Amino acid sequence: MNPIEVHGLTKDYGHGKGVFQLDFSVKKGEIFGFLGPNGAGKTTTIRHLMGFIRPDSGTAFIEGMDCFRQHPEIQKKLGYLPGEIALMDGMSGIGYLNFMADMKNIRDKSRMKELMDYFELDPKGSIRKMSKGMKQKLAIISALIHKPRLLVLDEPNSGLDPRSRKDFQLLLQRLAREDYTILISSHILSELADLCTSIGVINGGVMVQQGKLENIMLAIDSSNPLRITVLNQVPKALELLRQDPQVSRLSVDENKSAAWFSGSREEEAYLLQKLVDAGILVVSFAREHNSLESLFFHLTGETEQKSRNTETFGNTIG
Repeated sequence: MNPIEVHGLTKDYGHGKGVFQLDFSVKKGEIFGFLGPNGAGKTTTIRHLMGFIRPDSGTAFIEGMDCFRQHPEIQKKLGYLPGEIALMDGMSGIGYLNFMADMKNIRDKSRMKELMDYFELDPKGSIRKMSKGMKQKLAIISALIHKPRLLVLDEPNSGLDPRSRKDFQLLLQRLAREDYTILISSHILSELADLCTSIGVINGGVMVQQGKLENIMLAIDSSNPLRITVLNQVPKALELLRQDPQVSRLSVDENKSAAWFSGSREEEAYLLQKLVDAGILVVSFAREHNSLESLFFHLTGETEQKSRNTETFGNTIG
């Protein structure tokens, strides 16, 4: 069984709110990006994984344990970072970390010291006077302090500056290489694209896409045109492209062309070789690539313009 297994998970709050027949799994050593618009069901799913709520039907398991029935045991082994952190403002940062270490029966504080040094955090001051970024670092250290092999992270980069975000990304990648399992929900899609090995996109409480990020992006990219630039014999190049049965249409701008090519990667390579063998000097030959943002908009029915408009009032993706 995979570290995280969800099968037929349903929680119906009425009026289309909740999650419905949700199925997904996260393998050992995977960094799984969990994406979806506000109200899509991400938080409901995470709350089920944490054992905070009982499903109407279906199951959620972590390390083979039922998330609702065995949540006290699960939470001992899990590193959890909520989307909205609530720290004890009356304590110092170091006092809070020591308190959390005691709660988790941690006597060896070397891990805590290692993480404080890594994030360059001086936790001696009052939490009340700390910046949002410092509080976020405290919460991250608290989630990792007991060396959990499985992490559930909800918007972990919130409040972090660019350098700290990069440091955290490198730390997560290192942990994944050590076979830690990580589920991360975030609205910063560009960072997830560089971090995640697989993704699940939820919309309207239903998983609309999941799998290896590389495979999903390749499938989406396959509908994009090939951009080809040649230095000579433009008419001959166009004639060869028109003769290829995988080319459905062409657009031409001087020595540049775009070919809508439905073939495989191997067939792309064969087409390039055919152009070169004909004595055509090919300067560039590449398929346009989608970003994770464009994939998200494609799968959820959102639009980039709608996202920009909504961001005036708050994040579209949360």
